[in-house]
Amino acid sequence: MGGVALSIVVPLGPGDRLDRVLRDRLDERPDDCELILSTASAHGHDLPRDSIVLAGPPGRGRQLNRGAEASGARWLWFLHADSRIGPDAFGRALAFVRANPGAIGYGRLRFLTDGPAFTRLNALGANLRSRLFRLPYGDQGLCIEAERLNALGRFREDLQRGEDLDLVVRARETGVPIRPMGLTVATSARRYGESGWLRTSWRHQRAARRLIRNARDRVKAESP
Repeated sequence: MGGVALSIVVPLGPGDRLDRVLRDRLDERPDDCELILSTASAHGHDLPRDSIVLAGPPGRGRQLNRGAEASGARWLWFLHADSRIGPDAFGRALAFVRANPGAIGYGRLRFLTDGPAFTRLNALGANLRSRLFRLPYGDQGLCIEAERLNALGRFREDLQRGEDLDLVVRARETGVPIRPMGLTVATSARRYGESGWLRTSWRHQRAARRLIRNARDRVKAESP
């Protein structure tokens, strides 16, 4: 594993499958980028070349940590199974990790056209929030050094969702630099169509506020 610069970690929950476009893109990754699929069920079909497949108990925080533990690289790049990245993403990610030791990187968010058109407003809000308040979410493709992740206590495994935002808040509150990587991560907008754009947006905002508050309180409680 000595030649691996970056581990791409993708959690696959029960019933999840890699987006077809993402699968093909991961097949094109350079040799110094390894791919770790952290699964909660059998996934023996349509996998990118040379994938490291880890099976274990479900739970996204648990699966992310399991993938990080198996990494042979200094840096970890966490992507969602329904994300899409451009052909220049690997080069930009590798350039970021070389130039930003100790930082957390994230991509510019874009929603795919498989949901309501109003999700463009959600993407605009997410990108403004990330730039102004340094609060990117997991669907923006978080990139972090393995050593930094361990120092932060890794992803919480007791949260049903929001473990990525919880990590970012804890990092920000302890002074970790959080910077854009100069690449775009597109993600599915299906959930906004299934449950309604306004209802889903409101539910996400309410959950995010609660997570941010709890993560801040946790940092304060653990501070000497």
